[in-house]
Order: sequence, then structure tokens, then C-alpha cells
Amino acid sequence: MWNAQNLFTGWVDVELSPRGNEEARAAGDLMAAEPGLDLRVLHTSVLVRAIATAELALHAAGRSWLPVRRHWRLNERHYGALQGRNKKETTAEYGEDQVHLWRRSYDVPPPPLSPGDPGLPAGDPRYRDVDPDDLPATECLADVVRRVVPYWESAIVPDLRAEDQRGGAVLVVAHGNSIRALRKHIEHIADPEIADLEIPTGIPYRYRLDGELSVVEAEYLGDPEEVRAAADAVRHQSRL
Repeated sequence: MWNAQNLFTGWVDVELSPRGNEEARAAGDLMAAEPGLDLRVLHTSVLVRAIATAELALHAAGRSWLPVRRHWRLNERHYGALQGRNKKETTAEYGEDQVHLWRRSYDVPPPPLSPGDPGLPAGDPRYRDVDPDDLPATECLADVVRRVVPYWESAIVPDLRAEDQRGGAVLVVAHGNSIRALRKHIEHIADPEIADLEIPTGIPYRYRLDGELSVVEAEYLGDPEEVRAAADAVRHQSRL
């Protein structure tokens, strides 16, 4: 819903828009139509928009019964004091270069939330068992990589290895920046190059990995022109 209003969302728990619902169902249709794609387990963040996307997509794909693992480490990047602000208004105030730096640089975080700010995740019951020192007040992409990679190694990789023995697949439903972090790690994308990677919403991206979890093949499902247009839409969100 906040994408539709062009607001920075981050860890704020916002519902899917009607368009998001449609994209999720379409993603499920694409996965169902993909030859040899045998989904066996699902990983999501603990934010409702990722959870709803996964549920709608799996229902469309006929896989609502998959076992599910959810974890805060797959959450969207925390946008700090920018959360809830309009992207174009923020660009008008701070300039396009500064906002682009906050949005797409690797190691420059936005201004943090102040101590005691009600937007801080401490106090939210979904994070009650998380070490408070691990809960962010803002994040750059490097921070997201640091929290996502341990989850990849401790939870997703074991499922990949187990499912690979039976020819199955692991589905990860997360967010633009947590997926960027995963792709950076899996594809060994250099720090300066990650700024150019845009993640279109609602379009499945499929890896084929070898026994060492190196990439053999990677591709979006569906029409390449639609993928390109969706990525461009994400790229232009903050422009005046």
C-alpha cells in the first residue's frame, strides 16, 4: 500500500495493495507453469506483505500446504527516519543525489530513528526473542547483507541441500533489499555494482545451483519486457 503512495516503508508493517494481490497470484501462476519447478518449502520475512504474497502465490500454484519458515532476518531494509515519508517529497528536500545515495549506495544508511521513537522495532511482539542489539534504527544495504547471509547459511542452505537430493526447490518470499542482499551474496556481485540492481515486485527469479551452490543458471520467469518495465518502475520511484 505504501508503494502505491510512494512512501518509504522499511519495517513498517503495511498490507498489500490490490495490485500487489494481483502480482502475487500472477507469480503463483508463473511458478505453476514452470516445467520441473517442484516447490518443497517456503521462507518468508515476518512482515505481512511478504506473508500475504507467499500465501496468495502458493494458493495460485496449488502449494498452500508447503512447510513455512519465517524470520526477521528476511525483513526489508530498515529505512530509519525516512520510513513513512514520501519519496518525491524527500527528494525535493534533500536532492536527488542524496536520496539516491540513501536508497542505492551500499554502505550509506539514512538518518536513524531517535531513541524512544515508536517506530523502533523493540516492543513489537514478533521481535521479543531477538537480541535488542540486533534490532536496527536504520540500515544500509551492507547491514542487510550482514543479517541476511547468516540466515541463508543456517536455514536456507540446509533446505537447499536436503531438497536438492529429492529434486525439489526452496521458495524465498521477501523484499526488494533483502532479496538484493541475497543476490549479492549468491552471485558475488561487487559492492559498487549492487547499486544498479533493481528488484521488480511480484516476479519470481529462479536459480539453478550445482552441488556447491554455485549458480548454473538464473532467470526471471515470464515475459522479459514485463520484467524490464517492472524494474524500471522501481528505479523511478524517487524521481521528481
